[in-house]
Amino acid sequence: MTLEQAKAQVPQIRLARADQFGVARISINPYFDPSFDRIRFADVRTISLDFLDGRLISLWIGYEGTFKWQTLDKFVTGISKSLNFPDTWPATRGGRQLDCNDFSVFASMIAGSPSIRLSDDTAQETIATRREEAAAAAELVIGDQTTKLYYPPDCAALTKVIETKRIKFKDKDEAEGAGYKLATDCQ
Repeated sequence: MTLEQAKAQVPQIRLARADQFGVARISINPYFDPSFDRIRFADVRTISLDFLDGRLISLWIGYEGTFKWQTLDKFVTGISKSLNFPDTWPATRGGRQLDCNDFSVFASMIAGSPSIRLSDDTAQETIATRREEAAAAAELVIGDQTTKLYYPPDCAALTKVIETKRIKFKDKDEAEGAGYKLATDCQ
């Protein structure tokens, strides 16, 4: 499902801007917002949607205290029957999780009521990889082997360093430990 398809289903959704990793998060509160159809969203307190590159990757639904299954065991049993899932979900992280092909279903109790989260595991790995790459790139500094100066990745003067004379350091501390100094054009 895309952001636009979600908005077509629930017009109250306000489209969110994606962050630097391509993730857009949207939350709606049918229980508290009078613009929602109380019958269509009966017993639903909050719905959170996560999108990666415009595609839905996780859906979290938090229920109210009026929901029919008010213990984790009853909730897992009821959801399992409703969705034709296995009835045994291993305990994990304060709830129960069912791992399927490329997605997981996690049930827990929040504020005394049940909640469920369906998540695309492959998409979550993509996000984790993007974050790790961004963190590595943010710390990476380039040294000039001729001048023994180093340049942060956002320093315009880095373009003056000849490719064959470049050396990579994981961060400024590693560069300084190797005897390199911050280029004056980058200060």
